[in-house]
Amino acid sequence: MRLTTKGRFAVTAMIDLALRQQSGPVTLAKISERQSISLSYLEQLFGRLRRHELVESTRGPGGGYSLARLARHITVADIIFAVDEPLDATKCGGKGDCEVDEQGNRIQCMTHELWATLSRKMVDYLDSVSLQDLVDQQRMRQLEASVRQQQKTQSVSAPIRTQQATC
Repeated sequence: MRLTTKGRFAVTAMIDLALRQQSGPVTLAKISERQSISLSYLEQLFGRLRRHELVESTRGPGGGYSLARLARHITVADIIFAVDEPLDATKCGGKGDCEVDEQGNRIQCMTHELWATLSRKMVDYLDSVSLQDLVDQQRMRQLEASVRQQQKTQSVSAPIRTQQATC
């Protein structure tokens, strides 16, 4: 089972929005530019996110999108379900009719419970990760990268000291 582009892009765009909304509404054009996601694709995703009340839109100059509630109250599962991303690892899509027997009756496959349990665990996990958790992780990565860059710059600009020989 894999998460498709739709779910990944929606989560990425929501992280971008949450990181920048303190300065006011964020335009989809800017998210598109920063994340290399098609603007028309973002418009489709954000239409769904808005209908599920995860984001709010502001029209006019200075308009854009902002979170409809605090990032700590939005889970990754909320985002994925809002864009209609299925989180089901079963062959039958959760309907319980994975295979057909000799008489043509639809039945569950032998591994149905395994995949159904995996699907529940995935939903539980994604429901335990908040958008705020992802924003905090991203900010930490940015801070670490900034510190590494500073250290690199300082080590390059530091004078090279040589030991002088004494007689």
